[in-house]
Amino acid sequence: MKAAILVQTSEPLVVAELKMPENLSFGQVHVNIHYSGICGAQMNEIEGAKGPDKFLPHLLGHEGSGTVLRIGPGVKTVKEGDHVVLHWRPSAGIQADPAKYEWNGKTVNAGWVTTFNDEAIISENRLTVIPKDFDLRLAPLFGCAVTTAVGVVNNDAQLKIGQSIVIFGIGGVGLNIAQAAQMVSANPIIGVDIVDSKIEMSKQWGVNFAFNSTTTPDLKEQILKLVGPGGADVVVDTTGRPRVIELAYDLTHADGRTILVGVPRKGDNINIYTLPLHFKKILKGSHGGSAIPDLEIPRLIRLVNQGRMKLEGLFTHEFPLEQINEAIAALRTGEAGRVLLRM
Repeated sequence: MKAAILVQTSEPLVVAELKMPENLSFGQVHVNIHYSGICGAQMNEIEGAKGPDKFLPHLLGHEGSGTVLRIGPGVKTVKEGDHVVLHWRPSAGIQADPAKYEWNGKTVNAGWVTTFNDEAIISENRLTVIPKDFDLRLAPLFGCAVTTAVGVVNNDAQLKIGQSIVIFGIGGVGLNIAQAAQMVSANPIIGVDIVDSKIEMSKQWGVNFAFNSTTTPDLKEQILKLVGPGGADVVVDTTGRPRVIELAYDLTHADGRTILVGVPRKGDNINIYTLPLHFKKILKGSHGGSAIPDLEIPRLIRLVNQGRMKLEGLFTHEFPLEQINEAIAALRTGEAGRVLLRM
């Protein structure tokens, strides 16, 4: 199998051939991976945002699509030949032991799911079967970006008809939060970013008003004019930047919800006035939108097939696995929506 390996924090990934274990243990599934998305979570892993990495060297990636090649003992939710979405949120099935691979005599660690590789051993509960006629190129979006975004709107924010929402960071997840907000008839839907191309793109995904935070004078005042002087019902941050989180919280109504999707670097300080939290204001971190993939992915596929949700256009850049570091660089520029890896 070919895989991109994180050997050292903050260093380029190494693409190499690895040896896969011959036998599958209880609950493991051997998958031929076709496509993978790249998420900000992998950027955090590469950069060591959460602190020292005790699992090096290890594999990466948590949203992908593929075909089941073999199933291990006890596996019942998938079978050989199934088309599947690979996702990081646990779902139906067994949580198996994470796989370990061999590379030049060294052990390479992997979690319950990895997708920056053309084959992988995946825990059964990180796989959801999809129809064979669904485009495998688009399917990785169900592994994180879309399910997280819909979960943020439905589960974390519990956004209601007519409520206002502000989204800081309108990349892959932010665009889908806007799309989900539009589906529940939120009003207005406001997007904020620092890249003009993404701001323009967001208007195709449900954003009513979009601002470039680096060029808009009095950004806070401009947003309050749209949502009312008390603030927005829901404000979502996908950036993980401390000053942005502070502004998001400040723009949230006293009865509203601030939802944090982005993760700050360990040690970053965030200063907020907490008194409103003792009353009705809510500040909450999202864990993948609390999505349950095996329940929600089939529903989302029906919406896509009926033309009520769109996925085409969310992937703005595409690279082969061998160019993984170029793909990561494209994501770091901030210009990309979602970046696709082609195996």
